[in-house]
Amino acid sequence: MEHSEHRTGQLRYGDEVLAYSIKANPSRSERVKINVHHDGAIEVEVPASATDAEIAKAVQKRARWVHEHVVSARSRFAHVLPRDYVSGEQVLYLGRRYSLKVIPVGHRERSVKLKRGLLEVRHHHTSRDAVRARVRAWYRMRARDYFASRLAAVAAGLPWPQKVPSFRLKEMSSRWGTCAAGGTVTLNPFLIRAPRECIDYVIAHELCHLREHNHSPEFFRLLSRAMPNWEPVKRQLDDMAEVLLND
Repeated sequence: MEHSEHRTGQLRYGDEVLAYSIKANPSRSERVKINVHHDGAIEVEVPASATDAEIAKAVQKRARWVHEHVVSARSRFAHVLPRDYVSGEQVLYLGRRYSLKVIPVGHRERSVKLKRGLLEVRHHHTSRDAVRARVRAWYRMRARDYFASRLAAVAAGLPWPQKVPSFRLKEMSSRWGTCAAGGTVTLNPFLIRAPRECIDYVIAHELCHLREHNHSPEFFRLLSRAMPNWEPVKRQLDDMAEVLLND
């Protein structure tokens, strides 16, 4: 759902000021919809005709609800410590945990491989930044291949995509995926850390936006058709967000 003009607003709740982004969607005719993403970012989806004053009034009416969800999101991230990228640290790939093993080697022996429960990083530099860069590059490579195969598989099971849409990778702090007006799907490479069913849910969600560009009842009907058990899978993904996005 990326068919919108970008604006911003501010919500005052007590002594706190919460910023929110506004997405005006020409195909939306219903009242404003407020989303608090898993990282606490606030997004307000509105009809194209909505004025800033109308939007502010609608958001203010739900100020308590918004604030409670923002506080909840922040608290989930509060206990997550930054990664050190040292041997013994746990890393995720397709929902499974692996132990990171960092091995200093010569320049020509560099590699990153999954090996019997380990993510083995061989590199001539073993600083945090160097190992992090190698792991991130490995994730992107795996994400590109795995997402391409799952996008084709999920699209093949749906009647509406005339062809498999193109896709790209983009790191995002509050989204797992988006679908542009032209049909290009964007997926967050950190999603490769999630279980396989969570990846399929995100892909199905974005493919449904090829037909319905907002979160209307028709959109959710399509999503239930594409993935009947999507609700518990979405909850699982939301509950893991702070760990999956920890970098």
